[in-house]
Amino acid sequence: MKVALIMAIPDESKGLFEQAGIRVHYSGIGKINAAFSAFDVIQKTGCDVLLNLGSAGSATFDAHTLVEVSQVVQRDMDVSPLGFAIGTTPLDQDFPAAIELEPFFSELPKGICGTGDSFETGVPKLTCDLVDMEAYAIAKVCKKLGVRCISVKYISDGANDTAHLDWEANLLLGAQKLLALYQRHF
Repeated sequence: MKVALIMAIPDESKGLFEQAGIRVHYSGIGKINAAFSAFDVIQKTGCDVLLNLGSAGSATFDAHTLVEVSQVVQRDMDVSPLGFAIGTTPLDQDFPAAIELEPFFSELPKGICGTGDSFETGVPKLTCDLVDMEAYAIAKVCKKLGVRCISVKYISDGANDTAHLDWEANLLLGAQKLLALYQRHF
């Protein structure tokens, strides 16, 4: 199994992965950056698995928990005025609104990740257990290219009105926990 690791930004790894000699590909923030980078990483590395590690907010899971993403949805895709369900991309018949991810980490709780191009501080329009800004785009590129996507998120905040403060304060602990998980399994 050839695995490539992708994270959004260096703040999420705090340099710990690099210090451990682990190559990290950084996508940048948001779905467009994530999709482009996922495609680029797959093409350049020839990986069969793209592992997405990072931070997420959640009103469902406790802070400091590692959660494996079992399904990804687009929490900000809203074409409901034209009769489409929230989360559905119009005329994209090849891919359902929700993309299922095959479980890998038996010890981790599983959750639905709602991806959107906004830092969520309230209740998303689409039902999900955690929120991020890249996982759906990465998973969709992987699905299109026949590469397995595994995604694990460190719950850094409650996706509420203090999320921006909690996110920054918890990144180092998140990087430590994600690195330990990586080193146990890869």
